[in-house]
Amino acid sequence: MSAPASTSAGSASLGMAAVLTILAVLSLAAAIFLGVADVPMADVAAVLTGGGSPEARLIILDIRLPRIVTGILAGIHFSLAGYLLQTITRNPLADPSLMGVSQGATLSVTVFLLFTVYIFEPGSNTLAELPVAWLPAAGLAGGLLAGGVIYLLAFRLGLSALRITLCGVAVGAVLHAVAIGLIAGWGSARIEIILEWLSGSLYARTWEHALFLLPFTIVGLAMLPVISRPLMLLQFDAPVARSFGLGYRRQFSIVLVVSCALAASAVGAVGPIVFVGLIVPHLARFLAGRNFMLSIVLTIVLGAVIVTLGDLIGRLLGQAEEIPIGVVTAVFGVPLLLALLRKTM
Repeated sequence: MSAPASTSAGSASLGMAAVLTILAVLSLAAAIFLGVADVPMADVAAVLTGGGSPEARLIILDIRLPRIVTGILAGIHFSLAGYLLQTITRNPLADPSLMGVSQGATLSVTVFLLFTVYIFEPGSNTLAELPVAWLPAAGLAGGLLAGGVIYLLAFRLGLSALRITLCGVAVGAVLHAVAIGLIAGWGSARIEIILEWLSGSLYARTWEHALFLLPFTIVGLAMLPVISRPLMLLQFDAPVARSFGLGYRRQFSIVLVVSCALAASAVGAVGPIVFVGLIVPHLARFLAGRNFMLSIVLTIVLGAVIVTLGDLIGRLLGQAEEIPIGVVTAVFGVPLLLALLRKTM
């Protein structure tokens, strides 16, 4: 590449980074200052600087900020997991549900609530009586277990992108069918919490949820420099990747484990927020062009921004009866995906 072309590409990358930084800051500010509860901007600013009334501090520090931080971390997880899966499977429609992670988490949460509420406490049917604090761990365990089963099946058949995809679709369909069957047979008086979780929601998320996600976020981001070069080679068929000296099966497995851990932890904390893991990587690649590393950075930032804005839209439109973020991302995600497909085809 010539010097002028390289300089132009560098300037474009810096410009893109500046625009995204401004967008991220504006999204964060809007999510903090706006909400169902009418808190004057002066009071919000006072809380952020260490002052403010007890009521304002409660709303900002204990309600809004925890769900914002949880949403940012979950957005990073979903989008990055989708990017990694789309890259190694070479499947543009890959997202966490491809590996059965979402379906496994759904089934584990359903079984967990069924046994702890319906069987051991048959009179319980309200949110306050449900063991919601354990839902993230239950979802994480189910998601990782499902991803592990699919990996082992594909490994026995000869690990490849196509076999991973087929095994994921098959096992995911079975897990989803079992979960829906249990929910349908449970009874309408007891499924509100599961339906809310299934739609993907940041409602009532606390600092505990953010702290639950944080270690996975740190490890996932720390792994990116390690897997960046193998990830570039995993875009090619196995023989081509091996010709560059890549240990294909080992590197494929590492990237797969990272993506499943990111997706499973996010699904466990906030439920299966649809379209984030599918659309954000496409949008990032569209904006980054051929710059591979920039597309990864854009995926991380856009994932956080889209979830933050989606949750804000759901809160403002629904008011007290807020719209789950999964519904918002689905409504806006379909036309965005169609537009991206038209641009790239």
